[in-house]
Amino acid sequence: MPDDMVEAHIRGVRNALAAGWRVLDAGGAALDAVEEAVVIMEDDETFDAGRGSFLNRDGKVQLDALIMDGSTLRAGGVGCVERLRNPVRAARKILSESPHVYFVAEGAERFAAEHGITLCRNEDLIIPREVERLREYQAELARRESKRSGSTPSDNDLFAPVVHDATISHDTVGAVALDRNGNIAAATSTGGTLNKAPGRLGDSSLIGCGCYANNESAAVSTTGWGEPIMKLVLAKWTADRISAGNLPEWAAQEAMNYLEQRLNGHGGIIVLDPAGHFGIAHNTPRMAWAYKTNNKEEAGVERNN
Repeated sequence: MPDDMVEAHIRGVRNALAAGWRVLDAGGAALDAVEEAVVIMEDDETFDAGRGSFLNRDGKVQLDALIMDGSTLRAGGVGCVERLRNPVRAARKILSESPHVYFVAEGAERFAAEHGITLCRNEDLIIPREVERLREYQAELARRESKRSGSTPSDNDLFAPVVHDATISHDTVGAVALDRNGNIAAATSTGGTLNKAPGRLGDSSLIGCGCYANNESAAVSTTGWGEPIMKLVLAKWTADRISAGNLPEWAAQEAMNYLEQRLNGHGGIIVLDPAGHFGIAHNTPRMAWAYKTNNKEEAGVERNN
């Protein structure tokens, strides 16, 4: 997270927090709260979700999202959608109004349209900052390729930090909430990685990977490199640690240690159990986070457990 973007990130997560808290304060469901919080961040160009997301290799925005209800284990997810301004809204419609859990691409957009969600043009989701970022990144990849003289490309060339460690943040968004009825919920939304292959799906919209909620364990949302997180089914792994008796603050840090030690993965995680205990952890230099309870509210970009 570049220094000049810190305030925008803090402001963004505070705005999301306020939207979610309004739902809870009025007696609303945790499921509604996480949806409203994520919508705010999807609409905020600071983050890699909704408008302003990273562009894929073809210069398009492709979005993924999941929302999950801890009380019923119902979930709704969309993947690789290109014409939804708020994919979490479509995910919520799937959870509420479909026997299925997951829709992708054109099928997800068709379902959304049939259930009252207005489709947008992909161009409406693209901003000049990201067009320029993709152009610079692809030019740098081309320069690297020419220097490689026919050698095998590194797997890391799939990912932006090879070129722009200091200037690119990933900014998948997520929220977890506990309502006054004792139910928890989670939601995660993302535009994925810069220059990703068209059709690539990350962890964010996959149950148990980037998002999970179960009243018998925890609500979890992750951010970071999707491929390592998927391989570890990290959100479910973390929830299982809480089922085994660990507190969320410890389980969150354990998850980040596991991610790095097992696969050299990097990211962040937010965790909440039905008793109201929560954990926030990341093994990157910064991650924007915010929380609010009846007694306290706090936000930042570094979390020291």
